[in-house]
Amino acid sequence: MILELLITLLKNMAVVVVFAYLLSRSNSFKKVVYEESSLQIKVFLIIFFGILSALGTFLGVNIFDAYANIRAIGAVVAGFLGGPLVGIGAGLIGGLHRYTLGGFTAFACAVGTISSGLIAGVIRNYRSFDQINTKFAFWVGMVLEIIEMGYVLFLSHPTAQAQRLVAVISAPMILNNAIGIAIFVNILQSAKNEEEKLKALQSQKALEIANCTLPHLQEGLNYKSAARTAETILNMTDIKAVSITNLSEVLAHKGLAEDHHESGENILTDATKRTIETGNVSIAETSAAIGCPVEDCELAAAVIAPLKFQNEIIGTMKFYKDREKSIREEEIELATGVANLLSTQIKIASLKKEAQLATQAELKALQAQIHPHFLFNALNTIISFCRTQPQQARNLLIKLSQFFRQTLKSGKEIISLAEELEHIKNYIAIEKARFGEQLEVEIDISDELLEVQLPNFILQPLVENAVRHGVSPQPNGGKIEIIAQDKSQEVEIVIKDNGVGIDSEKSDMILEEGTGQGTGIGLANVNSRLKKIYGLSYGLQLKTQLQQGTEIKVVIPKQHEKEAS
Repeated sequence: MILELLITLLKNMAVVVVFAYLLSRSNSFKKVVYEESSLQIKVFLIIFFGILSALGTFLGVNIFDAYANIRAIGAVVAGFLGGPLVGIGAGLIGGLHRYTLGGFTAFACAVGTISSGLIAGVIRNYRSFDQINTKFAFWVGMVLEIIEMGYVLFLSHPTAQAQRLVAVISAPMILNNAIGIAIFVNILQSAKNEEEKLKALQSQKALEIANCTLPHLQEGLNYKSAARTAETILNMTDIKAVSITNLSEVLAHKGLAEDHHESGENILTDATKRTIETGNVSIAETSAAIGCPVEDCELAAAVIAPLKFQNEIIGTMKFYKDREKSIREEEIELATGVANLLSTQIKIASLKKEAQLATQAELKALQAQIHPHFLFNALNTIISFCRTQPQQARNLLIKLSQFFRQTLKSGKEIISLAEELEHIKNYIAIEKARFGEQLEVEIDISDELLEVQLPNFILQPLVENAVRHGVSPQPNGGKIEIIAQDKSQEVEIVIKDNGVGIDSEKSDMILEEGTGQGTGIGLANVNSRLKKIYGLSYGLQLKTQLQQGTEIKVVIPKQHEKEAS
């Protein structure tokens, strides 16, 4: 009988697989695993897994006035995904459904199902979904089913009948529920890994496109630069047409329908106008949704992403295809990523044209970080890891995007030392991947100093200077130290390297505005900013010797967030 029960319950596992597949393809699942779930999504998960839990009872085998079932799968996976609230909610649906069916184990089974959802939800509070792998899910399922068997033994009467029931159903139920939970989690984890791999590939493609289009946009967005950019994107993707517009007219259109989507003409499509109005990415699945007034236009589907400057819409970038309903998720990701990077490049070009800047150092930071040489080196490093170490490549892409995001963040003049260090760590991670063991970085800063406020982009240019002009010219690389010390009313921060050093004649002039060469201009700007913000007694203190290394000391008044604001 036990073997028959085991086989019967295993046959019902197809329902679990179907539910897991459907959930893995839903947007709700993607939002849950990336910690973006809303109340609406949690309600959806409760209903979804509640139905699965109830089905687990419905598909069970009636034996001794009770049910051998796979009900726990829904409640446990619900807890793993959504936490205690979702686990209890799904458990309540499955448990109450079982209770209404009656039988001497009805109450015990209802309590066991709700308990399983709650315990799985509590586990989710202490473990991210990434840490809940197939093996872990299997053993948790085993333990929770054993607990449920305990409820049946102690809460069901008559006791002798409960013991007889547990002796028959415990092994099949414990094993089948544990296997079902493990299968469900495995399918969801596989779907998540595929999604992350796809995003990493699209991020890499977006960065490659940005690297190739950067030279075209250095003079800003105009007919010539837009045409070259659209041509480059078209050649690097399988998109059928690429179009770039400003707010009123087409700047460039390459590919299908060039005969009537020409540079200089007013924007024709309704979908583009909607994106300009809303500032959101628009998807047009059909020719009618695109809204081109020209009869027999070959453009059948499109994704339209906004181009932004200072949070204001300045135009759009559009990917077109020649078949309706053919826009894929990865093409939406690519269009969004490329549009964001093009917006960044346009922002840099505009900043370069401004005659006067509020802070010259911020412009230099932008120009230095989003520089073709730096981007090219970073991309080459990441590409080299893609086949041999894909996880490392993904991590570096994340670091690179975080680095760019922080570099381009505007409107925040004063930040915490912790934020500046995070920016530095992202930069170091990319450079360490490039130089390997030749670059050693040591950070010695106590937690008490992390909330101290300082001007944005003060330390990162100093670290970059140490990497580029200190240790990297040496055949065997070198070491960089970042040290912060509490000096009562002030904080002293030292950037020290054991690199090639600076000639004494140059070191005397390198901090003077307008006299430095190369990165010396960056050091002069940092020095100037410190003096303008805190007074002439503050600034960079430079100690260096050829072949012995360089030490740059920064002293700032100790201020925390309220004082700085």
